[in-house]
Amino acid sequence: MSHVESTESTLSTLLEKQGIRPKLLVVDDQPINIQVMYQIFAAQYQVFMATSGAQALEHCRTTPPDLVLLDIVMPGMDGFEVCAALRADPTTCDIPVIFVTAHTDAAQETKGLEVGAVDFISKPVNPAVVRARVKTQLTLKFQSDLLRKLVFLDGLTGVFNRRYFDQQWSIEMARSIRSKSPLALIMLDVDFFKRYNDLYGHQCGDDCLRRVALTLKASLRRPADLVARYGGEEFACILPETTFEDAMQMASDLEANVRLLAITHEHSDAVGVVTISLGVAGRSAKASCDKDSLLALADAQLYLAKHAGRACVRGEQITHSGGAA
Repeated sequence: MSHVESTESTLSTLLEKQGIRPKLLVVDDQPINIQVMYQIFAAQYQVFMATSGAQALEHCRTTPPDLVLLDIVMPGMDGFEVCAALRADPTTCDIPVIFVTAHTDAAQETKGLEVGAVDFISKPVNPAVVRARVKTQLTLKFQSDLLRKLVFLDGLTGVFNRRYFDQQWSIEMARSIRSKSPLALIMLDVDFFKRYNDLYGHQCGDDCLRRVALTLKASLRRPADLVARYGGEEFACILPETTFEDAMQMASDLEANVRLLAITHEHSDAVGVVTISLGVAGRSAKASCDKDSLLALADAQLYLAKHAGRACVRGEQITHSGGAA
């Protein structure tokens, strides 16, 4: 077995164990071609479809697939234009594109690779060949995703770092505005952490932060939710497509779960264990606000939680009118 085959086999096993089915988007203006691709891939993958370039771009921006199988000749926006648009958008630039087309001349293939495609398959497709090529590109994508995530991990706590938070916050805000979906942000702080460090030492302080981070991460409910170390003893949670009410409930759960760790903190003015204070900011589906104003609102709510005695949650939502509710 070759190295690539071994890697693909390992990847398939890992995805199966985690219950993950990669998402493919088939883009073709001919329904019969979409049906052929669906029959080839439906058993192993989640298969989505689009019959125009505009539909494909909208789908990729709102529900990013793991790979796009893209026809070249389509009315309106052709495949080359679609691929170029995906590459130019920071929210979609990492999605691999394979052209699937009846045109087999070298000039078309060269142009396809120049605009950013990773492979070029001729119609009519051979099912075994197209499966193998898709699997290879998915393997490369997941490996690349893993390496990117390693760069974005906080060395102490193992959750995402501030750099990754800043990147994803911009992406999720843009996606929320584009898809008219709610978005929530939780900012939280470990209460009286300097006192904890001074009393128990920095090694215990590091262990405390690791345990808190692990608890926060384990408490999140959906794959799209993420927690990042924002700085020092402060963390942030991004909750896409989450209503303000659900975000407030999540914040209450986070507070309770950290308290249940029962990490002794004798110099806390809140209770005798390590606790967290949390500020929640929500954006309703129709709200008019940007990422900076929502971040500022979450930070302001965290400030209120600290001045309300700590170990508690405070929150506010920006409504469709642009004001807070």
